[in-house]
Amino acid sequence: MKKYIELSDEVIARLVSGKCVEGSLHRDEWTGKVTFRPYQRQPRIRHKDRLVKKLPWGWVKESIERIKVFGSFPKDFCTAQVIELLNEHNQDAKNALIEKELDLIEFC
Repeated sequence: MKKYIELSDEVIARLVSGKCVEGSLHRDEWTGKVTFRPYQRQPRIRHKDRLVKKLPWGWVKESIERIKVFGSFPKDFCTAQVIELLNEHNQDAKNALIEKELDLIEFC
């Protein structure tokens, strides 16, 4: 059984250039022909995180909605040393946020 599918010029142009086209097949209720309708997706706009401060074991970054703190410690240290490094790391992150706020106040 052969079925003929109506494709728009935009869809054919994308197929000829070797790209994929996502969409839906459906039967047109007025003509009864099978037609292909491509999805009209908008590209996602991703805002990069802004580095607030680089720390010895990680970083502090700021996104639109969140403050992010990352820390990674070597496994060579014992648990007590890692806990102490975590405390220092958190204190450094807090100080970085305070410095950032003070810089903003000075500009105002």
